[in-house]
Amino acid sequence: MSRRYLAFDLETAKLLPRTVNDVLAHRPLGIACAAAVASGLDEPITWHGRDGDRPSAQMSRDEAGAMVDDLVALVEDGYTLVTWNGLSFDFNVLAEESGGLDACAGLAHDHVDMMFHAVCRLGHYVALAKAAEGFGLAGKSGGLSGHEAPALWAEGRYDEVLQYNIQDARLCLDIAREAERRGELNWITGRGRIGRMPLERGWLSVKQARRLPLPDTSWMSDPPARDDALAWFPSGTLTD
Repeated sequence: MSRRYLAFDLETAKLLPRTVNDVLAHRPLGIACAAAVASGLDEPITWHGRDGDRPSAQMSRDEAGAMVDDLVALVEDGYTLVTWNGLSFDFNVLAEESGGLDACAGLAHDHVDMMFHAVCRLGHYVALAKAAEGFGLAGKSGGLSGHEAPALWAEGRYDEVLQYNIQDARLCLDIAREAERRGELNWITGRGRIGRMPLERGWLSVKQARRLPLPDTSWMSDPPARDDALAWFPSGTLTD
């Protein structure tokens, strides 16, 4: 029986220059909104703060905490959370904004982060857009980028940002399901070829992926270290 994937993605609220590469270095970032999509749900799930009858500039700590509770409940209902870089980014930000460090670490450790799986197996990053291209899937909508989303949200263009957020989550879900159907992750390499990563056991959770043997990265000058993505976990979490 195939897993019931629920793809999750959030958009931050802090306005940053486009030249910023390390967004996490400018925290706290705030959360403008978040979205989740699943094939078994008629409509996407969205979250954002409330200021009367309109969305607020960013979610409060209590609102972010309620979102964590919702995600925990969805997992308990049988969904497998899936993200692209959610371990290092989305759940990291959510832990800080909600104050629910232990709960977010638990969600992150048990969920499927497809990019983290690729890093553990291949030793290098794979971009979401390149994976979408490798599968012939439509990429991000409307020409928007994650850098633009906070500015648009601050301008009150809430529907545009929410639709962009939902599309990101939907793209993540499509890649997860198509890769599992084909038995491999495909992407377009820097040389324009199709990259292939077999999924002999399907997508692995973060907990499972971090047990994979270290890949050969001797050809790389600065390979990513898988443990860096887990550095925000509370002490004593990683006991296995």
